[in-house]
Amino acid sequence: MILQHPDPPSPLTLETEKKLVAQSQQGDQEAFAALYRNYVQAIYRYCFFRVQDGDHAEDLTADVFLKAVDGLSRYNERGLPFGAWLFRIAHDRVVDFYRKTGRRPVVELTDDFMSDDLSPDVSLEIAESHDRLYEAISHLTDDQQAVIQFRFMENWSLEDTGRMMNKSANAIKALQHRALQSLQRYFSQKNLRGSDAQHE
Repeated sequence: MILQHPDPPSPLTLETEKKLVAQSQQGDQEAFAALYRNYVQAIYRYCFFRVQDGDHAEDLTADVFLKAVDGLSRYNERGLPFGAWLFRIAHDRVVDFYRKTGRRPVVELTDDFMSDDLSPDVSLEIAESHDRLYEAISHLTDDQQAVIQFRFMENWSLEDTGRMMNKSANAIKALQHRALQSLQRYFSQKNLRGSDAQHE
């Protein structure tokens, strides 16, 4: 199972990635395997949050890396991590998935917020329920989903996340704040509806 991993890898440095990509473009399978190991969990989670199905997410993840192998000879680094290219491929594969299946992405949450910090009740609920957390994350904007994933599931720094998304560390911090407040709002609304239902 790709989704859960006790110790997700830290992002490779750009210099290390450049060497591995160059070696991969020369046919070095071990070099590409190192790139695969570094990104496979993150790509899987990216797909999972968007299709909400483990089997489909695994199929999409495999497809992403097959596309990467096919297009590796045409890849240009351009100062961004190799993963940025992989995530663009993943985005395209998810779009194709929705087009072929006729399904639609979950509607985004609005951007009004409730407080500056997550309440203890919401924090506990997030910690206790992965399923509800994944459902809540699926309502975030694409950039907010990516920030939550990279910062809290992959344990990447603000700087590493910024490099992956081609944004400044301050922009990542702002996205993170908005994403957490959107999760706060989502769980608070869920709790309110549940409380109302109990009193009917």
